[in-house]
Amino acid sequence: MKLTPAFVTLLAAGLCSLPPGALAQSAKDFEELRNELKALRAEINQLKTQQQTQAPAASASGWNDRIDAVELKQKDAVVLGDIPGSFRLPGSETSIRVYGHAEANLIKDFKGTAPGDNFSNLMEQPLGRSDHGKTVLTGQTSRFGFETSTPLDSGAFNTKIEADFYGYCGAECNRNRLRLRHAYGEYAGWLIGQTWSTFMDLDNLPETVDFNGPPGATFRRPVQVRYTYNNPNLAKFQFALEDPSDGAHSPNLVARIDKSYDWGSLSARALSHEQRMGGVSKRGMGVGLSGSYKLTGTTTLMAQYTLVDGDNDGAYLVGANYPVADGTRLRLDRAQGVVLGLGNVFSEKLRGTLSMAWVRSRNALGDDYVNAYGAEGNLKLFQWHAGLYYSPIKNVELGGELLGGRRITFGGDKGNMTRLNLQARYLFN
Repeated sequence: MKLTPAFVTLLAAGLCSLPPGALAQSAKDFEELRNELKALRAEINQLKTQQQTQAPAASASGWNDRIDAVELKQKDAVVLGDIPGSFRLPGSETSIRVYGHAEANLIKDFKGTAPGDNFSNLMEQPLGRSDHGKTVLTGQTSRFGFETSTPLDSGAFNTKIEADFYGYCGAECNRNRLRLRHAYGEYAGWLIGQTWSTFMDLDNLPETVDFNGPPGATFRRPVQVRYTYNNPNLAKFQFALEDPSDGAHSPNLVARIDKSYDWGSLSARALSHEQRMGGVSKRGMGVGLSGSYKLTGTTTLMAQYTLVDGDNDGAYLVGANYPVADGTRLRLDRAQGVVLGLGNVFSEKLRGTLSMAWVRSRNALGDDYVNAYGAEGNLKLFQWHAGLYYSPIKNVELGGELLGGRRITFGGDKGNMTRLNLQARYLFN
């Protein structure tokens, strides 16, 4: 059937007169409507061009009114967004996804525990024999967030904001406050804001029920400026300026390269960071190597190695000793960490992970650093995790984990930990 200007006009008017509930009943319907309206607009524009040579200006003005009405109805419709689980904000091309989870943890310690934290903190594990454990129930790791994506001529502009309730407020109240985890914008390879450190390899870090996870790796979310260049045929390169430790005069510098293969992945990282204390500063260095290997279609081996010179916030290498002032000099502990993990997916509902972690200082009694720091500093840390994760129904996940660890100081004192972690989590979107 040949479409005439009058027919198209009546069709547009009919679409505009429909109630919102009749336009679409699902996200798929909304998307189909959006495409139909786009095609209709193109048809109307074509017919309008033809009519301008045959009709008076008043008639053309009527056509514009119809076009505006159709576009207004289109913008009011909620349609699927460009990122999974998202929808488009009415009247814009911006997609927004709201996500998060409600979570409860039961923690049973069979030995003494470090002060000021519910989850594992092997670096401050009490020394000597201690059989005075505790039981804790907490929902502080519940979180929520949203991310957006707006298409532009040269790519998408993406943002993310995420928070949980694990903000530290001192020994008097432990952790029980809203805490910002991520807040950044990303466009054309540039990222500005707060998120995981470029020196951290989250993809090759074993999964644990324990929220803090194993020592021996990087676990930091600084404010940063990062540039990413991704060449699929070569590798992904990243360069970043990150927020330094308190008092430092210059940002931390991080360079990174990642390469994916059919059998797994490899990552190499380099760090230069300034440490400052009492008006004295010193620049420390760090390197990180990590990777994964697919043993089978369901089993993956992960490994990380990190070497860092003194870390004032203990985040570039979790478990490292802090810098210490020695007269007019600042001494940095050089420590190294290793994390090994083995993950297996047993079924769609069940998976499990085994992991082991070591941290060792390269100093010993009699060294200048130990003389300044004291014999209570940590010479060695060892921690293991064994966990299972089960999803009985959609969006519900139950986790159980046994973990243990040992702390050995420069002076030879020891502290041991044994813990049971249980977790229940409901994920939305």
